[in-house]
Amino acid sequence: MRKLPPLRALHAFEAAARHQSFGAAATELGVTPTAISHQIRQLEEACGAKLFQRRPRPLLLTSTGARLYPALRNGFDALAAAVTLLQEEDVQAPLRVTSPNAFASKWLVPQLPKWREENPAIPLEIIGTDAVLDLRADVADVAIRYARKPPLDFVAREVFRDVYTPVCSPHLLERHSPITRAADLLRLPLIHYDWMNRDPEAPSWRQWLAVAQSIDPDFNPLEKAWDLSFREELHAIDAVIGGQGVAICSDVVVSNELKNGLLVKAHPLSLPGYGFYLVSMAHSPRAPVIESFSTWMRTLS
Repeated sequence: MRKLPPLRALHAFEAAARHQSFGAAATELGVTPTAISHQIRQLEEACGAKLFQRRPRPLLLTSTGARLYPALRNGFDALAAAVTLLQEEDVQAPLRVTSPNAFASKWLVPQLPKWREENPAIPLEIIGTDAVLDLRADVADVAIRYARKPPLDFVAREVFRDVYTPVCSPHLLERHSPITRAADLLRLPLIHYDWMNRDPEAPSWRQWLAVAQSIDPDFNPLEKAWDLSFREELHAIDAVIGGQGVAICSDVVVSNELKNGLLVKAHPLSLPGYGFYLVSMAHSPRAPVIESFSTWMRTLS
């Protein structure tokens, strides 16, 4: 087991010896000259010998101090070099971002060229998964969580909040009569997909049809079954783009498809969705990079 004097005392002595001044050492370390003098006396007591010749000017080392100083100087230089190397490696390491699969595929990945253009020195590693990865296990630096409320045990920033609306391919509408009422959608194939969080109030077809019925008493969806069901949201979206039916989708997740005309809103009735939260550990060593990523995402909202 190493037996060392207090680190503050060693730091104070190294700075005073390097500057040959208690005052300059105090300025560097953000303390008073009296504090430097006290720390050095502590070190002298631990060493059992004087380290400086007590004379006005210049400040000179004793023979004991002259032997101690090079070892401390080299040690602090080595520590500073190691920390600098770690910081450089940290900057160069990819920022690991975990995200729900559909959001990663349909929203995040198409935006990555903008990120590379604006932040060429910060590579990203995208981890698309519907599993909730534990950031405490250091499997990712930041997570995009999709939830009604922000998680309370992390630093969380809301980036987006979505709504759910029926969407379909414009080619599907061309093959059917115009959609003017909610009941008109019952003539089209309805595409359903599972909600991984098992939320009974999730914005699904069941919820949408119930709201439509409350608005239009003549609307009777009871005999309508799902024409096509998927376990994965991404597969349902692909089927909708392919013109196979209508699905209730997040306007954030399919925002690119709505902008480029691959999808259109089949009916204006929408349901409230959830928030997209950028989540990270408090006091994360990658906090500056995470903040850059958070700011960039908010500019695209």
